[in-house]
Amino acid sequence: MIKIISTVAGKVQQLDSVVPGAWVHLGDPTREEMSTVSKQLGIEESFLRDPLDEEEPSRIDYEDGINVIIVDIPHMIPTGDGFEYETIPLGIFLTEKNVITVCLEEDTLVEDFWTGRVKNIDPSKKTRFLLQILYHNASRYLRYLRMIDKASDRLESVLHKSMRNRELIQMMRLNKALVYFSTSLKANEVILEKILRSHNIIKYEEDSDLLEDVIIENKQAIEMAGIYMEILSGTTDAFASLVSNNLNISMKFLAAMTILMAIPSIFSGIWGMNFVNMPFTRHPLGFFIIVGAALLTTAVVAYIFWKKKMF
Repeated sequence: MIKIISTVAGKVQQLDSVVPGAWVHLGDPTREEMSTVSKQLGIEESFLRDPLDEEEPSRIDYEDGINVIIVDIPHMIPTGDGFEYETIPLGIFLTEKNVITVCLEEDTLVEDFWTGRVKNIDPSKKTRFLLQILYHNASRYLRYLRMIDKASDRLESVLHKSMRNRELIQMMRLNKALVYFSTSLKANEVILEKILRSHNIIKYEEDSDLLEDVIIENKQAIEMAGIYMEILSGTTDAFASLVSNNLNISMKFLAAMTILMAIPSIFSGIWGMNFVNMPFTRHPLGFFIIVGAALLTTAVVAYIFWKKKMF
């Protein structure tokens, strides 16, 4: 998909063709769309393809008069039992006249700019627009981190009542998402520090102030991801220990019940042997005596187990 966005008289408008100062966004683009943008804007197609690799690392380059910035953005995927969180690359290219963004998924991060959720944007001010994207990206990380924290709280309340593999697997998914977020945020922090030192991008004092805000927001997201990761990891380990402890309790109870049920079997086995002179075999109340002895022995052993908290 190709979106061409420009700001006219303070209003965001979608255009049919590329003009100087416009923002060109490629979301999950086809080869034809990549080739068209490459020819119209004079940028190598290989540059545009780099962000389409899921494993492309965050980086900043200056090649052929084009600033290339690739950062990781958070991405949420709906599933049958909630959401999965991951990070994907977003490529931002600053040419002499235009801003180009490339992403391998249709993500709401960039959609927020042309739908009006992000105010006061002007793609013709390329550096300011770049920093607005980075600031919105850091804020998005914070919002998703809060969602992950709330999801972990809900899972914890469910696990208090019933410990099932489904909830534990969801906890591990959230923990994996936090690892992705923490790694990507730290990589983005390196990019922001390089932008701060770059003279090709930051040219005005106002832009430096906005960049500092972006760096602060990103650092806050890093700290939150670290805190949530430690909490979730500790919670997961605690519930894994509880599951193991519950299993041990169940096995202990079953072992005690097995022993108790074996006692009457022992009595019946002994007096079921074909010996003539077994005690109480000729006594008129012999059957009741043997049954009573078995029950009494079982009761004594059960009392001992109860005192030892076997059940």
